[in-house]
Amino acid sequence: MIELGNYNVLKINRKVGIGLYLIDEEGNEVLLPKKYVPEDAETGQEIEIFCYLDNEERPVATTLKPFVKRNEFGFLRVAEVNEYGAFLDWGLEKHLLVPFREQQLTMEEGKWYVVHCYLDSKSFRLVASSRLERFLDNSNADYEQGQEVQIIVTRKTDLGWEVVIDGKHKGLVYADEVYQQIAPGDKLLGYVKKIRSDQKIDISLQSLGHEKLEGSAQKVYDKLIEQGGVLKLHDRSDPQDIKNQLQMSKKTFKKAIGILYKARRITIAPDGIYKT
Repeated sequence: MIELGNYNVLKINRKVGIGLYLIDEEGNEVLLPKKYVPEDAETGQEIEIFCYLDNEERPVATTLKPFVKRNEFGFLRVAEVNEYGAFLDWGLEKHLLVPFREQQLTMEEGKWYVVHCYLDSKSFRLVASSRLERFLDNSNADYEQGQEVQIIVTRKTDLGWEVVIDGKHKGLVYADEVYQQIAPGDKLLGYVKKIRSDQKIDISLQSLGHEKLEGSAQKVYDKLIEQGGVLKLHDRSDPQDIKNQLQMSKKTFKKAIGILYKARRITIAPDGIYKT
């Protein structure tokens, strides 16, 4: 079966003037237009393609790689808005439609949005939606505390950043636990902190065994990571050197490395501090 909106491995069945006809095990054919035909293509050879509908709503194959596929979330730019809805650039010739009814907020040309791509059950067309909660379900979420997950950041709220977890569940990273620049569309590693009784899921951007530290200690630790795990500063360093590198006083720096040392995050040597 040739699946729309997904990658398919098909056999080259026959060559025609306009391209190749590819066939699946059930005898279904789809055209791979000539401009996408590999130079070494031969009849009987298998080839991986992406299948979607062309401008005349006919199934067509391409070797282009879309930015999102069916039943996935992606971060896409609006290429055009007209009377039918917003059309997203997803890396293929024909743009991906977001009907007005599927727009959480009215979409604007040139702006980027997190969307979900799916096959509409009525029209059998591939479309997208920014009404993300329709495609998320926390009722069957089964995670261990501290488990690593893949997340995509969707939007900022008063509490923090909402995220999609493993393409299936909704989660939240609290604002006061974010120690880096993040934005909608970012794909990150996250860690499950807690699944609440109301099925809401709290996510951390740091492994629970190595949670972020507060204030100056975190700043020193971030700099340490940035420098490859070695920071050539110590309690005898010139205060101006500390200020230049960390924008903090020597007193604050000494307190920070004390916190890091107690947390077993660093070792202290005569020539500086080292990540453990």
